[in-house]
This record gives sequence, C-alpha cells and structure tokens, in this order.
Amino acid sequence: MAPAPFLRIGTRGSPLALVQATAVHAALVAAGADPDRLEIIPIRTSGDRVRDRALADIGGKGLFTKELEEALLDRRIDLAVHSMKDVPTWLPPGLAIPALLPREDPRDVLLTATRLGAVRGIAALPPGASVGSAALRRQAQLLHLRPDLKMVLLRGNVGTRLAKLEAGEIDATLLALAGLRRLDIAVADDMILDPDALLPAVAQGAIGVEIRADDAAAHDLITRIDDRATHIAVTAERAMLEILDGSCRTPIGGLARLDGARLILVGLVAMPDGSALHRRRDEGSAADPVALGRAVGEALRVAAGPAFFTALA
Repeated sequence: MAPAPFLRIGTRGSPLALVQATAVHAALVAAGADPDRLEIIPIRTSGDRVRDRALADIGGKGLFTKELEEALLDRRIDLAVHSMKDVPTWLPPGLAIPALLPREDPRDVLLTATRLGAVRGIAALPPGASVGSAALRRQAQLLHLRPDLKMVLLRGNVGTRLAKLEAGEIDATLLALAGLRRLDIAVADDMILDPDALLPAVAQGAIGVEIRADDAAAHDLITRIDDRATHIAVTAERAMLEILDGSCRTPIGGLARLDGARLILVGLVAMPDGSALHRRRDEGSAADPVALGRAVGEALRVAAGPAFFTALA
C-alpha cells in the first residue's frame, strides 16, 4: 500500500492563526490523517508586515492570503488555513476552498479600558470616547449609532490591541468573539454585541482550508472535515459580498444561519462615516445559498443606489 501523502499546512504566524492551523491539524488527524505526515508551516504575509496603515491603503484584505496562495501554487505547501473573513471573493485560478471547520460564534465584543469601569454596550460609552479599530464595517456601524465617537486606526494581533487598550491609547476596541475564545481569553456575556446592534463581517468566525484544485489526494482528505452548516452559511454571505463588490473601502456586514431547510441572511452596506446605512434581511432555501446571497446583495445595491457606490470607489 502506498503511504499517505505528506501534507504541509501553511498559515499566518500570529498566535491566533497558529491556533487555527492546529485546529485544522487536529481535525485532519481525527478524520484519519497520519499526524507524522502533517506539518504546520508559518508564512508571514504582507498584511502582517505593514501595520501602520489601513488595509484599504495597502491593497485590501487579500494581503492576508496572497503569500499563502503563492506558496500553494509554487507547491511549497499543500494546504492554506485562512480566517474566511480575510479571503477575497475571487480565488486565484487553480485554487479552491473545499472545507470549512465548524464556525465559532461570529459576534463582536466591545472591550473597554479598565479606567472606565464597567461599560456594557455601545450606548454606555462615554461621550466622545476613542474606539480603536481597523475595520470600516465596525466604524460605520458605530458612527451610525454614536456619531460623537472618535475612531482611531488600530491594527495588529489580538495581544497588541489589548495592550494598547490597557496602555490608555484608546478607550475601547472591538474584537471578534471567535478569536478571543480560540485564544482562551474570557469575556463577560454582557460584553458580547448582538448582531442587531453590530452586524459581523462576512464569514467571521469561520476557518477555511484552501488547496490546489487539481490535488485529488488533498481534496479527498479535506472534504472529510467540512462542516455543512458553516459551508452553506458562508457561501451565502460571500455570494452577497461578491454582488456588492466588497473591498476594504466598502463597509459591509453579513450573517447567515440555518433554520431547518431554510437559510436566513442579514446583510448591510454603509458609508464609512456612518451617515448612511442600508440593511436587508431575507430567507431562502438552504439548498441554494448562492441565490439567497445574490438576492440580498442586489437588494442592498438597489436600496443604496449607484451614487453610493460611486462615492466609495
């Protein structure tokens, strides 16, 4: 019998990314892969190297996937592990994402500096409070609710952001609950924001595994760890994002969930300053998540109007 293929798992090198790659490693072993034939290979991406500018100013969120995809195409790695919220809607030719792990809680968490005391919820932030974030989606929704808030560009990994919060550089910040949980950082339930107040990023909390489309051996193994519910929901969200031509200059949120054979999707698009925000909720068959995603995306484009997207371009 031929030995099982050796699989090199590429990942960003941040603490959170390594935890996610380890989760993929564990899932593959549970699915029958030989642990002695799996290797995790950290790769530094452009998005990790440049941290003093907004992603929109340095090329967009694809900067977190570019080097990993190049390594795949060059056959230096066999799998690439991504936070799906960082993956552009268009993959390079020859690559595919056939598997997603079960999704962690997609909601956002509002964290405030200790000196402010117990602050729970966006409405409870002090007038004019400074909020650190690199996400235009978060900025737009916060400013739509609280135009008085002062937004401060804050990039870096979770540890860096928490350190800046405690150092007093900002009054508050927003982080994904999924990342905090994966890093074993506990948060109180009342710090978690309801999606009705702050809609998460498309595919937030989902981990995807990318491979070369012609790698049959990797495909056969990877599809064993695919979570159907996560795949359906993320497919709908990304189909909506594609219709909206989402980039890091376009504040877009989206969250889908299965309800039996039905799929419910909520999406929004907003101006970065929060002056305009359009939200849409629709549902459709779980058997066709792309159709639902496109329908919500088209409805949002109509509601916002062409001038809205021209202004963002």
